[in-house]
Amino acid sequence: MRDLLRIIIAISRVERVALTRGLTLSVIVLAMGVALLALSGWFIMATAAAGIAGIGILFNVFAPSAMVRFLALGRTAARYGERVLTHDATLRAVSGLRVGLLRGLLTRPHRALEQLRVASELNRITADTEALDGALLRLVLPALAGGITIVGASLFVSWLVSPVVGLILGIGYLGLPTTVFLVGQRIAKRPARLAEAALQVGRSRVVDLVSGRDDLVVFGQLPATVHRTRDAFYRAAGARARLDRIDRVTGMLLDLVSAFVTVGCLMAGIALVQEGAISVATAAIGVFAALALAEAVAPVRRALAEIGRMTQAARRIAPAMRRDEHQSTTHPDLAADRGLVMRDVTFEVSGRPLFEPVSLSVRPGETVVLQGASGSGKSTLLLMAIGGLAATRGEVRLFGANPLQIPVDLVTEQAVLVTQRAALISGTVAANLRLAAPAASDDALWAALEAVCLADTLRARGGLGLLLGPRGAGLSGGEARRLVLARAVLRRPALLLLDEPTEGVDEATAHRVMSGLRQACPDAAFLVAAHRAAERDQADRVIMVGPA
Repeated sequence: MRDLLRIIIAISRVERVALTRGLTLSVIVLAMGVALLALSGWFIMATAAAGIAGIGILFNVFAPSAMVRFLALGRTAARYGERVLTHDATLRAVSGLRVGLLRGLLTRPHRALEQLRVASELNRITADTEALDGALLRLVLPALAGGITIVGASLFVSWLVSPVVGLILGIGYLGLPTTVFLVGQRIAKRPARLAEAALQVGRSRVVDLVSGRDDLVVFGQLPATVHRTRDAFYRAAGARARLDRIDRVTGMLLDLVSAFVTVGCLMAGIALVQEGAISVATAAIGVFAALALAEAVAPVRRALAEIGRMTQAARRIAPAMRRDEHQSTTHPDLAADRGLVMRDVTFEVSGRPLFEPVSLSVRPGETVVLQGASGSGKSTLLLMAIGGLAATRGEVRLFGANPLQIPVDLVTEQAVLVTQRAALISGTVAANLRLAAPAASDDALWAALEAVCLADTLRARGGLGLLLGPRGAGLSGGEARRLVLARAVLRRPALLLLDEPTEGVDEATAHRVMSGLRQACPDAAFLVAAHRAAERDQADRVIMVGPA
């Protein structure tokens, strides 16, 4: 619940003005509904009393009837404004929540990013944020508006009718629905958790099923995977059925609360009329106000059905939105001409050093190659260079500063890491390239492709408009790697970190790619984790990385 409150507060701050207006209109809608029904009840009873007394011709029907029309039309207009303001503000706030969640995920430590699963994070960004978009519309705003209206109506009835009737309204509509909600929440917590967990598992399995369908078919596991996926959705449906039963019982209890309060106001009104304290028409105000206030507590039923899902979603989202403790908010002075310096750095895994201490420096225009066996720690050194990992021992200085103390956006402005995995998206070649330089012209894109010896290949297959599938499907491994290298070139980095950049291409092309990269970025410092001769031939220095 604490995570849910934290996220609700964060969303409210983004659209504070619009939500305040929406809350005001929500209160106006409920208050006008209560006033409309109470006035109508008084009007009917007063007219009847005047007719019985034989003074109907003297009774002023125009003022009450005009007020009834005003309240009816005003309530409709206020309802429209409330829906427009609150829905628009909520949609924009949830969009900001989704962007903030994605930013929080992408700025987490590299080891945490390696553990992310596409299916689970897709669920978190879509389904969980969708669950939270109702936190304001179906939980906070109705609760606040209903509470304000009930308190206001109770005070007004206490003044106009009787404190006894006002007390019945206040206690009945504030205390009893709150009790129903708290008890119902405890009962609904387990099925809500099971329903959401099963639904998340089902969605994750669908994503995994689609992405791995080829392998599943080859190994004969497709039917079993489909069965497990279907089973998850069946379990979700069963839990939802239990929630529906709780929902119906809640609705019945709220109807009983409304009936109880209405009967209480009626009995109190009858007693007061018999005592001569109030008139029949005045007593009708309390009874009809009790009937109208049932609308103020109706959202309890919907909130009870949704709060379990919201709580679970908030619990999953909140950790991803917290700023990592290693992330710095300072802006140190960076000097690109200082390049990269490492002094006796090492990294421990399970308490054991991964490699012998390494010292190196890379100045602008230099190429330094890291050489060693697979798994010796070359990729780890590249991550340490840009602050993706913290060195267990030793010192790392990037552009004269500790990379762990440099904000991520400043690091990515001047340093680019090209990992072994080609990170490409579904879309055109141009769209993938412009991830690095959104304003780059077509000529600049072709120049970057020329630098990595990919321009001729793409011209023959559709050029910049060539449509790629998920993860760059449609390109070979070597072509995908070179497309990522072209994207790095477009950034014009001061430091370029390359992890086996020519893997998947022949030796001659590898030499041309390395030469093209240097020609495209003549002043950049290159740190290359290499296995091939083509990557070592242009090195100014070769640093051996060996196991500890």
